[in-house]
Amino acid sequence: MTKVVLFAFRPDPLCFLHTLLYAIDLDENGMWGEIVVEGEATRLIPEMARPDHFLHGFYLKAKDRGMIYGACRACATKMGVAEAIAAEGIPLIGDNHGHPSMATFIKQDYSIITL
Repeated sequence: MTKVVLFAFRPDPLCFLHTLLYAIDLDENGMWGEIVVEGEATRLIPEMARPDHFLHGFYLKAKDRGMIYGACRACATKMGVAEAIAAEGIPLIGDNHGHPSMATFIKQDYSIITL
């Protein structure tokens, strides 16, 4: 099975919409897509969790399918959203000096896309 991990850095909701759409598209086409939320994009998680946010439906779809692998512990802490992300049930990852490790995914034959 083709495996892709999308590392999302940008805090722009329209950019993150594409991250969600790409992951869902991979899943719907028999591939595996996961999302790692990095940098300033970590601020979007508490926003998308609100039912009135325009990305809420896509966020829930990806989250319910297990496609949100996690968020950067260091960045979420720096952005002041670590507790809100943990409350959403999204793991905080920090196996590379507080940040997610790309090597972990490469060793498991994932393709990596950064957005």
